[in-house]
Amino acid sequence: MKEEWMKTPVELPELPWEKNALAPVISANTIDFHYGKHHKAYVDKTLELTRGTELEGKTLEEIVVAASADPAKKVLFNNAAQVWNHDFYWKSLAPAGKVALPAELKDRLENDFGSLDEFKKQLVNAGMAQFGSGWAWVILKDGKLSIDKTPNAEEPWSQDRFAVLTLDVWEHAYYLDYQNKRQAYLEAVVDQLLNWDYMLANLKKA
Repeated sequence: MKEEWMKTPVELPELPWEKNALAPVISANTIDFHYGKHHKAYVDKTLELTRGTELEGKTLEEIVVAASADPAKKVLFNNAAQVWNHDFYWKSLAPAGKVALPAELKDRLENDFGSLDEFKKQLVNAGMAQFGSGWAWVILKDGKLSIDKTPNAEEPWSQDRFAVLTLDVWEHAYYLDYQNKRQAYLEAVVDQLLNWDYMLANLKKA
């Protein structure tokens, strides 16, 4: 994977908004745990597992590709891929009302899904259909936007599916706010917090 957009360093990035900016859909308390504990732990573990190896100093993408090819590096893959997925997830979100749906993207969604409502429905359904922990994705494949899902730390780009947006459906993404109501979390995020500008920017990069 040589794309310029996939040169991610192994570090805990700054959030693109304040910790309370997504409330009440996602609370500052959830962000504190999700970003400050879970995401940070994946970063720390990736750095620990690569220290003193041939992968030290490599990008996340290089680490994920190398680790995915070696069953002995499954723990490294899980942690590195989770760092990448979380980096992407935070940028997929924006405070409610801050990012309007661009006409260009609205046209594309209507063309590829039939309607904006159908797109939202399919994205929520993918998150609900992912049994256990994982991710729901909007991807570009064969020139068309579609919905995908992956379990655990799996990501789509190493399988030539270009990600343009993602939603985290691990329990730590929503449990403090919604308990077992994953669908309520997904519907609220899809209705109010999607970063349409980021999605369109990724689509243009493809």
